[in-house]
Amino acid sequence: MRKTRILLAAAVVAVTLTGGLFAASRNDNADAAIGGITWQDEFNGAAGAPIDASKWKFDIGGGGFGNNEQQYYTNSTSNVSTDGQGHLAITARKENPSNLQCHYGTCQYTSGRILTADKFSQRYGRFEASIKVPKGQGIWPAFWMLGGNNWPATGEIDIMENVGKEPNTLYGTVHGPGYSGGEGIGGNRNIGQPLSNAFHNYAVEWSPNLIVWYLDGSEYFRVTPASLGGDQWVFDHNFFMILNVAVGGNWPGYPDGSTQFPQTMLVDYVRVSAWTDGGTTPPPATGGTALKSNFSGRCIDIPGGNAVDGARLQLWDCNGSTAQKWAPQSDGTLRGLGKCLDPAGGALTNGTPIQLVTCNGNPVQRFTLSAAGDLVNVSANKCVDIKDWNSANGAQLQLWDCGGTTNQKWTKA
Repeated sequence: MRKTRILLAAAVVAVTLTGGLFAASRNDNADAAIGGITWQDEFNGAAGAPIDASKWKFDIGGGGFGNNEQQYYTNSTSNVSTDGQGHLAITARKENPSNLQCHYGTCQYTSGRILTADKFSQRYGRFEASIKVPKGQGIWPAFWMLGGNNWPATGEIDIMENVGKEPNTLYGTVHGPGYSGGEGIGGNRNIGQPLSNAFHNYAVEWSPNLIVWYLDGSEYFRVTPASLGGDQWVFDHNFFMILNVAVGGNWPGYPDGSTQFPQTMLVDYVRVSAWTDGGTTPPPATGGTALKSNFSGRCIDIPGGNAVDGARLQLWDCNGSTAQKWAPQSDGTLRGLGKCLDPAGGALTNGTPIQLVTCNGNPVQRFTLSAAGDLVNVSANKCVDIKDWNSANGAQLQLWDCGGTTNQKWTKA
């Protein structure tokens, strides 16, 4: 079970007051230059509809999550669904009786925790969400990020945390080796009224050696390597996002007679934008053309524009981005964002997923678009095929015997 934050409000305040935590001068590091949107979810599903499984997955269970929390996280639409009004609803419910087993016995509460792990991650950029938090003693909503499963070595960035006993206060925090749990480095803002009264925009802008926290567009905290007192800075690799509503725990305390259930966190949108360095590094080559499916009208796309080795290519609405530009090379490869179209594992059998990998000279990375519109792997003499005839965004690609069907036909766009 993944460990998570054990942040104590008193610890953050103590660090701030004793001078162990300080904000860098605005001249110490270059602020992030924010580019276009690389990932987003606007939650426009019907009332009671499940979340988009191409973007999110669930954490399920009641293990306390390192904080002695009392909820059991489910994948039920009674806890996580869209509300039909353009929002995600994560709802904590009191279950009486409940047969769901937690680490301390029978769970009294259910709730939801969703994450983009294995679906989307990104290094640097702007990560933001518009959220109306729930309220009540013992209620603990959060919007945060993890850098991997080896916590705290791979880092944690808490974009928004609120605890019901402090309804007016927003917390933003980082955790890493030597500054995890109650030693997390963070800042906060008290807005003078409950955050649960309205939607607010919670964001971080993250660039090399600098993370800046914003509430409704106003900066309230920043951290640099110098803020860590000599501990290791571990915020230079991809992170994925998490949304959840916890019930109880070491920091927020536990529900009491004043706490009303159910309690729902509403999320209007989550958006991620790219980071650029203001032109110091040349952008990826924009040569090449999109490859549009004759079957769905969507284009072959690098998920999130993230050119990581092993990224499974997908279909997505054609948008003209560099993540959808494919340039044929003299060596027979087809390249996007500087890497090669590749059959996973070098396999050439039916059903082999199509991925993005560093170009390595292996003949299996040679593809050609025939005059008939077949995108053929030369070594296998098989076609790039839309798996399961899926016409939706996020549809996966595979190798398959060329059959002349429309889910194997492609047009330059």
